[in-house]
Amino acid sequence: MIKPMLPSLSFEAPKGEDWQYEVKYDGFRAILKWNHHEITLESRNGKSLLEIFPEIKAFLHSQSEHFRPFLPLTLDGELVFLENAYKAHFGQIQVRGRMRSEKRIHEKSNSSPCHLLIFDILETQGKSIIHEDYFSRKQKLMEIFLQCNLPLKPDEKSKKLVQYIPCYQNFNEIWDKVTLYNGEGIVAKQEKNKWEEGKRTTSWIKYKNWKFVSCFITAYEKTNGYFYAGVYKNDEIYPIGQFIFGLKPDEKKALFEIIKANKLNEDQQYIYVEPAICVEVKYLEIYEEQMREPHFHCFRFDLTPDDCRFEQFLKQQKNFPTDIEVTHPDKPLWENPPIQKIDFIHYLREISPYMLPFLENRMLTVIRFPHGIFGDPFYQKNCPDYAPDFVETKEAEGINYIICNSLKTLLWLGNQLSFEFHLPFQTINSIGPSEIVFDLDPPSRNEFYLAIKAALLIKEVLDHLKLISFVKLSGNKGLQIYIPLPENTYSYEDTRLFTGFIAEYLISKDPNSFTVERMKKNRGNRLYVDYIQHAEGKTIISPYSPRGTKEATVAAPLFWEEVKDGLKVEDFQIPTMIKRIHQFGDPFSTFFETKEIQNFSPILQFLRTNAQAP
Repeated sequence: MIKPMLPSLSFEAPKGEDWQYEVKYDGFRAILKWNHHEITLESRNGKSLLEIFPEIKAFLHSQSEHFRPFLPLTLDGELVFLENAYKAHFGQIQVRGRMRSEKRIHEKSNSSPCHLLIFDILETQGKSIIHEDYFSRKQKLMEIFLQCNLPLKPDEKSKKLVQYIPCYQNFNEIWDKVTLYNGEGIVAKQEKNKWEEGKRTTSWIKYKNWKFVSCFITAYEKTNGYFYAGVYKNDEIYPIGQFIFGLKPDEKKALFEIIKANKLNEDQQYIYVEPAICVEVKYLEIYEEQMREPHFHCFRFDLTPDDCRFEQFLKQQKNFPTDIEVTHPDKPLWENPPIQKIDFIHYLREISPYMLPFLENRMLTVIRFPHGIFGDPFYQKNCPDYAPDFVETKEAEGINYIICNSLKTLLWLGNQLSFEFHLPFQTINSIGPSEIVFDLDPPSRNEFYLAIKAALLIKEVLDHLKLISFVKLSGNKGLQIYIPLPENTYSYEDTRLFTGFIAEYLISKDPNSFTVERMKKNRGNRLYVDYIQHAEGKTIISPYSPRGTKEATVAAPLFWEEVKDGLKVEDFQIPTMIKRIHQFGDPFSTFFETKEIQNFSPILQFLRTNAQAP
């Protein structure tokens, strides 16, 4: 067993020109050893990881021919559940690490695969290189990844599960990204450092993305010296965790004496105290409703316990870069569920890895709700003059459209209270549609069962035609079916042939349930199959976009097996969406890789031939 080299914690960013910076990811430290006979992946404590993470094992074996020239090989890295390119999800990797059921492990490895991120190399072709300096090792590692055609930076969407962690010379450049994407922090490494087994070294420095909370002391634990902290939530004490680190010996002694002298109660384990002593604590994130890695920061003699509120605690759970401002974070946007502006911004931030790929390079139309759902909304196509410089735009037909290609732009739009994100069916680089979308629009939510019926009939046809499809809620009252297409291959006339064919098929199956009648008054209670809406210049709501409904519903991607009786639009709301993805995975995770393998041309040729027949 190899014991890994470990970084030292610092509360200040290292200074000097001989440092390189890597993003720090929160997962299981993992040493990969690969010789001509076997592959092992061991944790920091020597625990074998390949059995719990079969997706990594399968991927490594699939790459054996690429890696063969470099064997025997030893790599140092972190096994993670990637939330985005700069953040790993601590809770998800913990859940995976505790799994023992082979069935559950297999299900999770398929729906939410983890990634092995490599940052160092210790041996190549059987030769140890730990005596070489960090920069040389990093160059050798990158060359291997280049030759093996593996990602040179973390990418949560990539099916290549072994990825390279790059280094950066500019601290501010990478720190802005870590802050924006709510990453754990960075590891600064001296360019000339050598890899030293089992040593906690000062040539590697971890600098973390701390969050701060103002809270009060509620108790002291006599057995271990921990201080318990809380905040007020609706005038009740809400516990947020306990801390011991960060206190100087004299501070710890003084705090204990104050608690002892002013105790409210005492038992065998605890001394309890009324809220009175206010402190500021820094921590990484909230995990299972408690602070992770809390450290005492300072006493807050300027505060009273009533200043330490749960609402403030929530707002400060994520840091923002200096050029992102959230104005009026307390502003109520929805009543039931209760959602404030800061909750909405946090949703956009967390959903961004799943939503941004659909917004990328598309001319955006938003619906803004300046007063939340309590006031009138308005459409916005033109980018306003006051937009910051980082907002990209595209001029088309006299309109200066916003192109939302970055999380910063998404958060800025969120701060403008853009609830709904509507997209054309093609990118700014496309000639013709990038996908086919069927919009299944029942008269009201009371007839939502008609959308389910139509979707299942369409799915049956698409499966028969061997077309790969995806389904999502509109977030309002209907369903939308997507068929990804290769870029710059088909015209809207081509796709109209197909959408018209499917619409007519539905009507032939059940004319009492479905119609293509555009006049609402002539539809009755039938579902409108809006195949004409799939055209140049028309738009559709983006996957994962919130909707301006009273229930704060989302245009949520679904797994096809969920499209059945009992499916309800109201069950897919802003507060539950991230938890759903973490629990079940992203139903649209393979959307973009499907584009190149979609077998649409033979079907189109058949329809063209029949359309020309007398």
